[in-house]
Amino acid sequence: MESKRIIISGATSGIGCEIAKLYITNGYKVGIMGRRIELLNKLKEKSPENVFVQQLDINSDDATTNFQFLIDSMGGLDIYFHVSGIGYQNVPLDYDKELRTAETNCKGFTRMITYAFNYFAQQGKGHIACITSIAGTKGLGASPAYSATKRYQNHYLQCLAQLSAIRKTKITFTDIRPGFVATDLLNDNHHYPMLMKKEFVAKEAYKAVAQKRRIKVIDWRYNLLVMAWKLIPNCIWERLSIKN
Repeated sequence: MESKRIIISGATSGIGCEIAKLYITNGYKVGIMGRRIELLNKLKEKSPENVFVQQLDINSDDATTNFQFLIDSMGGLDIYFHVSGIGYQNVPLDYDKELRTAETNCKGFTRMITYAFNYFAQQGKGHIACITSIAGTKGLGASPAYSATKRYQNHYLQCLAQLSAIRKTKITFTDIRPGFVATDLLNDNHHYPMLMKKEFVAKEAYKAVAQKRRIKVIDWRYNLLVMAWKLIPNCIWERLSIKN
C-alpha cells in the first residue's frame, strides 16, 4: 500500500464506521473522529495499536486544532476521508433544519477540507476523499438544503482539484456519490427506493479511493438515474413531484 495513514471524520456510525473498519482490517494506521467518544473507543478496540481516537465536532471553532492534534498523534497523514454530514426531507421547510444542514454540510465541510488541503499542500502530496451524494445532481424540492449543500461539496472539491493543479501540488481528490443508504440518517419514517446497505457502500468507497477515482457514483442503478436526471430540462424538472 502506498498510503498507510488515514483520518476519517464521522466515524462513529453509518458509512464512516464501516469505512474505518475496512481500513483497520487492511492494516492502515487509522485516525477516527466524531462527537460520540464512546462509539469511537469501541471501534478502537478492534486494533488498539493502530487506531487513534479524537473527539471532534466539525461545527466547533476548535475542530481544526483537534484535527491537527490527531495528525500529530499519528505521525502524519496521507488520506483524509470526510464522511461527516446531515440531511433531512424537509417539505414543510423547517427553518432550523435548513440552517443545521447548511452549517454542517457547508461550513463544517469547508473548515475540514480546507485544513486538509493546506496540510497536504505544505506536505507536497496527499489524498482527500469525501462522501457527498447524487442529490447534488439536481435541486430536490423535498430536501432543499441537503441537495444544495451536496452540490456545493461537489463544486468545492472540483475547485480544489483545479487549485491543486494551479499550485502544482500532488493532491488527489475522490468525490463519492451514493444514492440512498440504510443508515440512521434515513431513519425518519420516509420511504426510500433502491436502498443500499452501508457495508456495500463502504466497500465501493474503499475501492474508489484505492483506485484514485475522481468521481464515483454508487451503484450502477444510480449511475443510470443520474444520467437521466441530467437530461431533463430545468423547466420540466421544476414541475416534477419528486418526494423521495
